[in-house]
Amino acid sequence: MQIFMKTTLFFILFLSLISGLTAQVTDTEVEDMEKNQRGNSKVDYRKPDYPELNNDIILRYLERQPNFGMYKDNYFISGIPVNKRITNQSADAKFQISIRQRLVSTSMPHYTQLMLTFTQKAFWDIYYTSSPFTDINYNPGLLLMTPIIQNYRFKGVVLFSVEHESNGKDGADNRSWNFMTLSGAYFHNAYLSFQAKVWYGLVSGDNSDLFKYRGYGQIVSNFRSYNNRSGISLVINPCSKGVNTQLELSLRPHRRALEYLFLQWTQGYGESLLNYNRYSSMVRVGICLKPPLRDLY
Repeated sequence: MQIFMKTTLFFILFLSLISGLTAQVTDTEVEDMEKNQRGNSKVDYRKPDYPELNNDIILRYLERQPNFGMYKDNYFISGIPVNKRITNQSADAKFQISIRQRLVSTSMPHYTQLMLTFTQKAFWDIYYTSSPFTDINYNPGLLLMTPIIQNYRFKGVVLFSVEHESNGKDGADNRSWNFMTLSGAYFHNAYLSFQAKVWYGLVSGDNSDLFKYRGYGQIVSNFRSYNNRSGISLVINPCSKGVNTQLELSLRPHRRALEYLFLQWTQGYGESLLNYNRYSSMVRVGICLKPPLRDLY
């Protein structure tokens, strides 16, 4: 009962916080424009297409985005291991809170935006005695994001970031690294996108072999249905130990709902900093709130 009350209270607080962010970032001007330009024609998910945008529309859309909002997916999920026996220690909960703050106006060259980002990912043993947090990973960063506009069409984005990630522990459990990332996302159309990302940096002595387990980059494919009611994302992260994989399914139960029912399967190494060199395979379900237009990883 105590665990249930703790989980319920945290779940309510999580929803309250993230729902406030969602209320700020539900601008769907580009989505509405795409629907109006397509008219009554049948949706073709395979066709490379995206709405025509002139410079005034692009600038207006960027300026209307709130200074503070969601960055990556925000979710609360709980689940069980696939690769070992299910116990009150191997089952857990996982949540992610990801936000960004625009630091300057959108009048930078090429519509580039400078943002401060922060993502926190936590692993919580809610089914174990006293419900401890196994690991909490803190990931602040400074991000430059530039949209790719070709022939008045919004084709994607290029992102460059300088980041730090650590778990806030000391002694033998300390894990941290400082790194830079370069990524590009291509929007095949309003429903299908692809992202490639590479990173490199300096790691601490307690996790000096981190790159063996997290590699140097990842590729992502992302699909969402018409009206944004459902979606699927696949993240592939090669490393010297094999291929780390993350598969996500999302379903919005009602067209007016802001939250998605969310399923996430991860397998491989490096999901958490503390246990980056231990193989795991987990299936978790819960709820997710997504940033507007596109997912970023």
